[in-house]
Amino acid sequence: MSEEATKDAAARPPFDITEILRHLPHRYPFLLVDRIVEAHDDVSCVGIKNVSMNEPQFQGHFPGRPVMPGVLLIEGMAQTAGAFCIRARSKELKDAKGDGPAPLVYFMTIDKAKFRKPVVPGDRVEYHVERTNRRRNIWWFKARGMVDGACVCEAEFSALLSEQPI
Repeated sequence: MSEEATKDAAARPPFDITEILRHLPHRYPFLLVDRIVEAHDDVSCVGIKNVSMNEPQFQGHFPGRPVMPGVLLIEGMAQTAGAFCIRARSKELKDAKGDGPAPLVYFMTIDKAKFRKPVVPGDRVEYHVERTNRRRNIWWFKARGMVDGACVCEAEFSALLSEQPI
């Protein structure tokens, strides 16, 4: 089987906001991914954030020239990765020992963060997330935020999946 065919066979259905809410504890105004439109096993995914002027950060960042704060873009990439790895981990747990509560995801590191272009209300940010490594319950990711095909931000980060609150 070719590499392309393997990727297509491993593709999982996208998940909407309902599934994201099942996997993540975040809620408005801090839920920063609206849906995940592509997911390939536990290897990569693409999440979507529709940026709206109604979001509270634009009241003060910046009046008259609203710009999405870079830290929120990084958080959106991390939430996309979190929902994606919780879904993969939940499937493993179901296969191993039945249903249980979704694990929690904790940020561990953020490296090589770069912000290339402002994100403004009306933009549709695509979070392209790729797992670069995994050891037991620690996952490493490389991610890019894209608007209209242009990279607006990028970062590498790691996260800890925990079955118990830390």
